[in-house]
Amino acid sequence: MSISKLRWDDLKVFLQVARLNSLSNAGRALKMDPATVGRRVQRLEEDLTARLFTKSPQGYDLTDAGQRLMTHASMMEQSLLAAESEVKGQSNVLSGSIRIGAPDGSANYLLPQVCAEIVDENPGLEVQLVALPRVFNLSKREADMAVTVSPPKAGRLTVQRVTDYHLHLAASEEYLETHPKITKLADLKDHRMIGYISDLIFDQELDYLGDAGKDLQPDLTSNSFSVQLNWARRGAGVCIVHDFAIPTFPELKKILTDQLSLKRSFYLIRHKDDQRVERLNRFAEVFVKKIRIEVQRLEALT
Repeated sequence: MSISKLRWDDLKVFLQVARLNSLSNAGRALKMDPATVGRRVQRLEEDLTARLFTKSPQGYDLTDAGQRLMTHASMMEQSLLAAESEVKGQSNVLSGSIRIGAPDGSANYLLPQVCAEIVDENPGLEVQLVALPRVFNLSKREADMAVTVSPPKAGRLTVQRVTDYHLHLAASEEYLETHPKITKLADLKDHRMIGYISDLIFDQELDYLGDAGKDLQPDLTSNSFSVQLNWARRGAGVCIVHDFAIPTFPELKKILTDQLSLKRSFYLIRHKDDQRVERLNRFAEVFVKKIRIEVQRLEALT
């Protein structure tokens, strides 16, 4: 196939379907009828003589050919956006769309205010924050970058340590007032503990209760930190909570801070090829700086 047959308009449609896993979602993002989105994808597949998606219960998943095209189409998109900024004389202003993957704890209680501040400073920028309790595959272009709690050990990725953060045991004031006093770690065996489902912990850095004591078995478990936090807020038990989340919920009180204090780190993960994309480099620089400031600010309030 001649490369001249590739249409950028079709590639834009392809990118949206790949990112949103749905013809209807892509259509809403593009202000286009889902049937038209489907025809554009079909036309691109015919031009390339390759199947780009498979249909699954979860939506439209990329085939191997689709994943290879995703890499090149994303780079084309970044290059075009960078060129547009330079031509318009807006080299210091971010624009376009950037997707970030993150664990649900940081995605819910830290990154929203960080991303909102960046968008306020760059009105032409769209930030998509995907909160999932798993590791993102940047090689498959599930996101432009990801915040993780441990550095990956393989892949064509760049790793930047962002900042440390702290966690402590916490419970609602109501729970602490209506249950036996907790003065030492050994007392926790007589209390209902909240934690992760053991076989769904996707990163050992999230095995917080293991640091609190080998004998502690949670009675209420979820793969989502947000669910765990809501249980603790409603007086269901004791949970290990990020310090940066506590200022949002004044009903929570840290306990045994002199006996158990956990420290973890955030890392920013990017695909190695994206180092050549100045637009993503600028965003990452601002993003990291603001995360550091926000963690420090929130932890100072606890």
